[in-house]
Amino acid sequence: MRPFIAFDDRTPADERRAALAYVTEAFAEAILDGIEADCFAQAALFAALQELVETYGEEPVASFAERLPERLRCGEFSVRKKQ
Repeated sequence: MRPFIAFDDRTPADERRAALAYVTEAFAEAILDGIEADCFAQAALFAALQELVETYGEEPVASFAERLPERLRCGEFSVRKKQ
């Protein structure tokens, strides 16, 4: 169970942590329901990009996406240590 933080007391970091907890929980539930992990991950990426485009527009999101390859290569999204 996630701790409750009053809306007025939430920082942007609190919001991001809470959002990640919701996504992680949804991911786990989908896996338990038999959805393939890569299928859910692709759907989550699509939904996230769609929401970002709706909020910020295509060009800012494209600029954000252009930085993803380097961030991926640097291990920013890796959960296992590199050997």
